[in-house]
Amino acid sequence: MSEPSTMRTVLATSALTTPIKSGALTSPRVSFDFVDVSPVHKAFAPMVRDQAFDISELAIVTGLQAIAFGRPIILLPAVVASRFQRGCLITRRVGGVTPDQLAGRRIGVRSYTQTTGMWVRAQLTEDYGLATRAMRWLTRDAAHVEQYRDPDFIEHADADLSLLDLLREGTIDAAILGNDLPKDEEFVPVIADAAVKDKAWYEKHGFVPINHVVAASVAASQRDPAALREAYRLLVVSKATLHGESGEPSPYAFGFDTLRGPVDTIVDACVEQGLLPRRLSFDEVFGPAHAILDGMAE
Repeated sequence: MSEPSTMRTVLATSALTTPIKSGALTSPRVSFDFVDVSPVHKAFAPMVRDQAFDISELAIVTGLQAIAFGRPIILLPAVVASRFQRGCLITRRVGGVTPDQLAGRRIGVRSYTQTTGMWVRAQLTEDYGLATRAMRWLTRDAAHVEQYRDPDFIEHADADLSLLDLLREGTIDAAILGNDLPKDEEFVPVIADAAVKDKAWYEKHGFVPINHVVAASVAASQRDPAALREAYRLLVVSKATLHGESGEPSPYAFGFDTLRGPVDTIVDACVEQGLLPRRLSFDEVFGPAHAILDGMAE
């Protein structure tokens, strides 16, 4: 038997990926050279700019932008991170803002292209009729995809202060954070009933807002498409072994049919927010992966 193909891989550790990263779930067809990148978003720019990895977790907005700008990556129909987003928009407990006060206010976010920011803006539009341009956006980081340029209504902060520091001093009225949400009592969600609204949104739309999917470099897919298929299969097998809490939506989702509606929703939001230069079709997003997976992910 031939040696397994080795894939240089970045995947954050989770219930889904632990069996593969620990070696509990293996295959004679593919092996993984896992690269530890923390936080995982630091792998996104090297992946889309230089294809630094064969397989990498990737923010869905970054992946869509990479496709729109012709970067040599392939998105697989594999969601490895999702979460409800409304609670990620925070403000000061004293002197903060409420949703009906956001028009014209300044909101800080790490990058305008950050996927959590996309979801918060989309849900502010859906819940309160707030167009993206109705608010002022202050960002710190540039896009992972070099070819993308922020819209002209985006401001950039050059200071060394963190978003929380900017919020404390009143430079911004609210901030969007993700896994780094503070536990300090001085901050509160802008949307007080965020969990209730998230539940209603899930019941209406039928999926948890997607943050990260799996991407592969075109070079890796051409070098050994069978190994890439096997890597995808291992993720599917791992998901099948998970037993979530009763009634709790899964943060993981696989398959072209499963992701068709969610991806169309995300593309619509990205177009409205100026995150894409044009509307992408579902075939543009997943056509290359469909050809490689050859019926595995219907």
